[in-house]
Formats: sequence, structure tokens, C-alpha cells
Amino acid sequence: MAAPSRTAQFSRLHKILKKYYSPVAPAPNRSLLEHLLFASCLENAHYRIAEESFAALVHTFFDWNEIRVSSVRELSEVVAGLPDPPAAAHRVKRILQSVFEATYSFDLEELHKQNLGPAVERLEKIAGTTKFSIAYVVQSALAGHAIPIDFATLEALHQVDLATDEDVAGGVVPGLDRAIPKNSGVEFGSLLHQLGADFAASPYSPALHAILVEVEPKAKDHLPSRRGAKHAVQATPVSHRGSDDAKGKRIAPETKAPASKPGKPAGETKKEPPEGKKEAGQEKAAAAAKERPLEPKKKTAPSKKKTAAEVPESAPLTPAESPRKKEDEKIEAEPAHSGKKKPSAPPKKAPPKKKPEEGKGKSQVDQGTEASGPDAIAKRKPR
Repeated sequence: MAAPSRTAQFSRLHKILKKYYSPVAPAPNRSLLEHLLFASCLENAHYRIAEESFAALVHTFFDWNEIRVSSVRELSEVVAGLPDPPAAAHRVKRILQSVFEATYSFDLEELHKQNLGPAVERLEKIAGTTKFSIAYVVQSALAGHAIPIDFATLEALHQVDLATDEDVAGGVVPGLDRAIPKNSGVEFGSLLHQLGADFAASPYSPALHAILVEVEPKAKDHLPSRRGAKHAVQATPVSHRGSDDAKGKRIAPETKAPASKPGKPAGETKKEPPEGKKEAGQEKAAAAAKERPLEPKKKTAPSKKKTAAEVPESAPLTPAESPRKKEDEKIEAEPAHSGKKKPSAPPKKAPPKKKPEEGKGKSQVDQGTEASGPDAIAKRKPR
């Protein structure tokens, strides 16, 4: 049996989606720039959340210029309900900045006067636009035929084998515009977008899986599941597992011994003896310690300081070792309020005067007739 054509596959998909979703028509009173900004909020999101976020931008800020000069963080707080607020805020800010730098205004209505080809080329040059936002503007504002496809929708189509890996990477499903007629383009694009938004919000939902299985029964085997994600996490290699040694033997990891449970013997855990046996064992150890002969004490090494007896007689005593010095230190150490009199130190003897050597520098007459007193000192010759 021949495989069904792409047109038949998308027509069948259209009929199935109509049973579960209701189409949403674009707002007719929006300008071309507003359609472009709304598409930036609608990407990968539900229509209701995108409408609320776009209305919050319009009512929170004074005009488009204030949004242009605001930070991405401030804009992200306003559109916090979207699946990816920073990405949506970044797209809105870049689109307004690019349009303002090109025209010094926030008006793209001149694209209505151009043909569809030049208008699309002009939209592609605006920074911040994506394939989804350009297709949405072509379909909603320029009356062209284009099916807006975002990343979440591509993932949903990939689950039912209507998009390949190359299509997901390129962001385009080839032949989709030809398979769906122009008069059904707005309806089909809205229904398909809601399927993608549900897939982005809850890919494990059983209701969503029922729709996808109805489109493609074989998709049941490879649909995303929480159990599969859990097994995938457990299958990852763990660094603390045992490794192979040089001989090829398996080395078990170092693990703590499990606590012993009642009724189940532990592997190598030691069993503690009962209290009675434990006390008896302690008494035996104490008795054995008493009977054991005492070990001789280790001889301490002799001190390196020499005593007074070891000092040879010929070596003179240093000032620190002299008995007079020690006695003075002992007296100074006694407190003044003890009431004891300090023993008076013995008077120091004056050093003996050197006698002049006889016979040096004097004649025999002078030696016999040497006078005493000051006259004698005056008569001495200087040395």
C-alpha cells in the first residue's frame, strides 16, 4: 500500500484538530506594526496569554518609544506570563529600535502599498523578527498565504512524523503552504498553533498524547514521558562507581558498612557483647594489668648544663655564677614589706696601689734621699 501524500496527511491533521480546538481570528483593527509586536508575544504561547501580555505592554508604558528605551528586564516583568519572557521582551525591543532607526517613526503602513515579495524582504531586514512573526504578519495584515510555524509546533509535528530533523533545524515545513488552501490558511494556522502551545506548556499531558496518537498511531512508542526522562537521568554514568585496575580486575567503590538491622546479620559489622559479659571482660583486663610487672622507667637524658662540681678549678667563675651576684639577686627579690633587714653588703676593698719599681728612672742618690709628701710628687719625672 502506497504511503499517503503530504496533502492528505495535513488534510487529515486539519480535521482532527478541529475536533479539539477552536480557531482564533486575528484582530482586524491592529496596525501592521502592532501585528508584528503581537506575533513576538504569541510565539510558543497560547492566544489568551499573548493577548494579556500585549495589552500589559500597551497600558503600562506611555508609547512605543518608552518601550524602545526600556530595559529587557523591565519588559520581562510586564510580560511575565509568557513561556520565555526575556526572549519575547528582547524581540519587541529590537523590532522597535530597528523600525525607529530606519524611519524615525513607528509606522509600517507603507508596506500595504507594496507587493508581497518586497514587503516580505522589508520585514526580513527588521531586527528581532522571526520566520513565525513574518508569516503571521503576511497572513493577518498583508492578506498573503503563509502558515506561521514556531519551534513548539515543529516539535509537535516531529512527534507525528510530519516534520523531519532537518525541518526542525531549519524552522520550515516544506510543502505545508501548498497542502493547505489559502481560504483555510488562517483557520489551520490557528489550530496548529494551539497544538504547539499545548506541547510547549505540558509535553507529558495525556490529553495531548491522545491527539498525537490519533494523528499517528505509531507515535505512541516515542512520545515524551516522565518515566523515560527519569530513566534517562539514572542511566548517566556516575563518577564514584568502581573502576578497573591495571590487571583488569574490578575495584569496588569505598562504601560505608550498612547499619545492622534486627533479625538480619550485617556483612562485617561487629556485634557488641551483652552488658554482663562486657563488665566481666573489663574486670579480667584490669586484673591482668595488675599482675603484669611494671615496666622500668626510661632514663631521661642528662641535662647539658654543668654543675659547679663539674666545672674545673682553673676555670674562673662568670659574673652570673659568682656567689656575691647570687646573694645580691636574692636580696633584691625579697619584698620590701617583709620587715626583714637587708644584710649590708661587705665593704669593697680598694684595689692596692701599685708601688713604683725600685731602681727604674732614678739614680742611686735619688733612691737614698727620696722625700715624701707633695714635694716628692712634684719632683717625679713624667713617664
